[in-house]
Parts: sequence; C-alpha cells; structure tokens
Amino acid sequence: MKIESIRESLGEALLKAEKISGRNTTLPVLSGLYLSAHKNTLSIKATNLDLGISINLPVKVLEPGNVVVPAHIISSFISSLSQERIVSLNTKDQTLEVKTLKTKTNIKTLPSEEFPLIPEIGDNEEFSLPARDLVFGIRSVIYASAVGSVKPELSSISISSIGDDLVFAATDSFRLAEKRIKIKKPPYFKQILVPQKNAAEIIRIFDQSNEEIKIAIEEHQAAFRSSNVYLTSRIIEGVFPNYKQIIPKKTTSSATILKQDLITSLKTSAIFSDSFNQLTIKLMPKAKRFEIETKNNTAGENINSVEAALDGEDISINVNHRFLADCFQSIATDSVSLEFSGQAKPIMVKGVGDTSFLYLVMPMNRS
Repeated sequence: MKIESIRESLGEALLKAEKISGRNTTLPVLSGLYLSAHKNTLSIKATNLDLGISINLPVKVLEPGNVVVPAHIISSFISSLSQERIVSLNTKDQTLEVKTLKTKTNIKTLPSEEFPLIPEIGDNEEFSLPARDLVFGIRSVIYASAVGSVKPELSSISISSIGDDLVFAATDSFRLAEKRIKIKKPPYFKQILVPQKNAAEIIRIFDQSNEEIKIAIEEHQAAFRSSNVYLTSRIIEGVFPNYKQIIPKKTTSSATILKQDLITSLKTSAIFSDSFNQLTIKLMPKAKRFEIETKNNTAGENINSVEAALDGEDISINVNHRFLADCFQSIATDSVSLEFSGQAKPIMVKGVGDTSFLYLVMPMNRS
C-alpha cells in the first residue's frame, strides 16, 4: 500500500477511529486500525467487537493494499505533524513508513489477517434523519442512564418509534428522561436498546455532521451511515422498563420558574448539600414561597428563595440535586415547570410550552 493524503483530514479520521479501537489483551489486533487503500479512497476501520467503524477518506492511491497499525501510535503521530500539509504512507515488509517533507518514521504493523470483520447490515429497510436530530435525541437523555449497571437495559438508550416520533429514553431507576423527535418516515422497528458507551460514541462521531444519517437494524446490530462514515453498534437484548406506568396521571402542586434562576439557586444550594446530594424543595403556594433548603453537618445550611408562579397544595420533598440539575441541558425554553403529585411520587420537569421533553426525578427518603 502506498498513498498520499492531506494530513489534517487523515488526522481527523484516525482520531475518530482510534477512540473505538479495543484494548483486548487476548486479541491484540483490536488495538489496531485497519487501513485499506483502493480507487483513490482510504478506508479506516476500527472495532472493539461491541462497536465498529469504517471511515472513507479521499486520498491519492499510488499502490492499493492494506495494513493494520497500532491505533494510538498512528493517530498520535499524525496529529503531532501540525506543520505538515501532505503525508505519505507506504508499507514495507512488517512496517508502515510515514513520510513528510521533514520527517520519516517506521511504525511496526499488526497481522491484518487477524482483524475481525465489521458487520455489514443491509439497507433494505433503513430510514434516515438529520445527524443533529440523532445527536440531540441521544444527548437529551444519555445522562439518565445507569453507569455499569448489572441490568444492561438500565445502561442503555431506548430508541423507539411511536407515531410520527422517534422517542429516546433512558433511566437508572432514580430518574428518567424522554425526548421526542419528529421524523418524516417512521422506521419499521418498534424499539432498540443501544449500550450507553456506544451511544456516547454515536454523539462523538456525528456531532459536527450536517448530513442525513441512514439507520438500519438487524438482529443484535444497528448501523448508522453517513456519506463517509459507517458505524455499527451491538443492540442489547432485554426489556426496557415500562416507564409510562410511573408517570403521574395528575398533579397536586406545580411551580413555573425561570430556568436560569433555578440553575443558579441549585448551584448555591449544592455547596451545602450532604454526602447524598440531598436538598429539600418546599412549595408554599398560599404564602407565595418556593424554597430550596440544604443542610450539611460540616459546612452549614442554606435556604434559597426563588421567584416562581405556584399552584396547588403545600409540599416539601427531598431530591438529589445533581439528578434534578442534569436535565436542564435538554430544555431549550427559558422557563421550566415542576409538577408534584405527592411525597412518594416523582417530580415531573418540563420546558414550558415544549411537549417533546419529559424528565422524572424520584424523591429521596427523608433522613
């Protein structure tokens, strides 16, 4: 294999792929990137057996061929050549020669025949949506999924088709986030569960894209395809919690607050929260008071009053301040509503006038 490429484009593609390469001691080839050159295209592949990526990059192909090189080494080295514009790659025996005007480097290669195939999913029933919608949908809920849960379905992002909406949801059993994105053509599948770590990579890979992303599903695998990137992810086998049954049917109290006022108040209150991140929200509609109270035996205590439009019954409820604050990144409106249905029911958080996002936070036991 012998190619010439623009360094900046090559470096960006290698960096994207390198993050997906594996760290498998029993299969060292997973730590490599598979480079294949043909028809003025360089295909860069990486996989950790859970997630796979193939990136096509236009280059000048002088000799077709393929090679597997350590991902971190080739990516870091190309990125370090910040003053170079053109870089050439040339395979010689068991090494890859990297040359520019100022440098010549040999990188030891890995056995390409051991590199695993990345699943190819057919496009017979694929559907598409803008990359920004896919990224926004996942980003709006991913923080609510569990990290390292023994229940894989809680460490996943649910993507389901309901009417004209693609519905993204995540829960760690302490809070739940749901985001609805309008789509032109509903997909044929009802629901898939994408592992949280893989969902984070989908955000990273397509975050800056303005393209349409084509999505295809097969048993155990989902594929996400743009003009030059093909990404496959394992699908979790399991049943996502039926969260509709825990959404309160009616509310007894509510507060409408400027989002930034609530964020500022929560930051102040968090300074005095205890080791459980606990704070107490107090609604007193008749007294026209909305208060956030935190206590810490070491640091002290704080009571913060926030201007709010209140309705319903008085209520005092304990919540994890971090769980409550996490959702505001997903709310685009200036005002938010907090709806309460009693001491043991979850708090519902919504953007005022925005029905596409719903967030539930479970109350904490009183201590």
